[in-house]
Amino acid sequence: MPKVFVTRQIPEKGIGLLKEKGFEIEVGPEGEISREELLEGVKGVDAILSVLTEKIGAEVMDSAGDNLKIIANYAVGYNNVDVEEAKKRNIVVTNTPGVLTNAVADHAVTFLLSIACRIVEADKYTRTGKYKAWGPKLLLGGDITGKTLGIVGLGRIGSAVAERLSKGFKMKVIYYDMRRNEELEKELGYEFMELDELLGKADFVTLHTALTEETKHLINREKLETMKESAYLINTSRGPIVDEKALVEILREKKIAGAALDVFENEPELSEGLTELDNIILAPHISSATKETRDKMATMAANNVIAVLDGGEAVNPVK
Repeated sequence: MPKVFVTRQIPEKGIGLLKEKGFEIEVGPEGEISREELLEGVKGVDAILSVLTEKIGAEVMDSAGDNLKIIANYAVGYNNVDVEEAKKRNIVVTNTPGVLTNAVADHAVTFLLSIACRIVEADKYTRTGKYKAWGPKLLLGGDITGKTLGIVGLGRIGSAVAERLSKGFKMKVIYYDMRRNEELEKELGYEFMELDELLGKADFVTLHTALTEETKHLINREKLETMKESAYLINTSRGPIVDEKALVEILREKKIAGAALDVFENEPELSEGLTELDNIILAPHISSATKETRDKMATMAANNVIAVLDGGEAVNPVK
């Protein structure tokens, strides 16, 4: 009977599918799993269903042993898995693309609206009894309709964000991506720009690129200084894409208007000074956190495990 180790508790829809197949299932804790628990849990398994907080490299693969056939990552990103090491061992690595596009895009748009309209600041202001009277200059934010939206990474999620804001708020869309999409430019009127030019022209910059060696600290102090003082930065992709220390400095110096982060450079740790800033919104990596989306992710990850352990091809292999 194939053995599957699920590193953390995921929605029952995915676990149920694995149980229906008669697999022997062990599921990790609701909260953080220790390294010792992880190494012990994977011993002798045929499949690991991992979440993005677990580093799955050679040590974990060694502990699992020769039976390990698949690492199914419960996330669209997979920088927590050593894909090259897995390939050497003929272990399939899969992810969960597509199913979280709408949830993350909606979250990014929510961030953009909230930071521009200073919603979080206004909520704190009101809750703490500071609201005494309406004032013409009270908590002034920035306009959204008709402004320029800069998308960094025009993949599924970036495109979904662009569609929502260009159609709903008549925003002009400019984008930067490693791969230019001239067909989409012609169809929707989006404009490609190199990153520096985009950062200098956008009123809102939203990040939707994968984390690679090339994109780590893609947004550093030098890049942040090219942005307008009235511009906002939104990150719902991966934390290390932004140099967090530099961002704190830029926000303190009011060199950009604000930022909204759902992801952080060294999660769950936050860089010193982040929580002291008023011109930033911080969320605990919840951009895909809708019940419907998390159920779909669990189902997709489980179906990848089932396909491989049944001797077939993975549904969503990482290339």
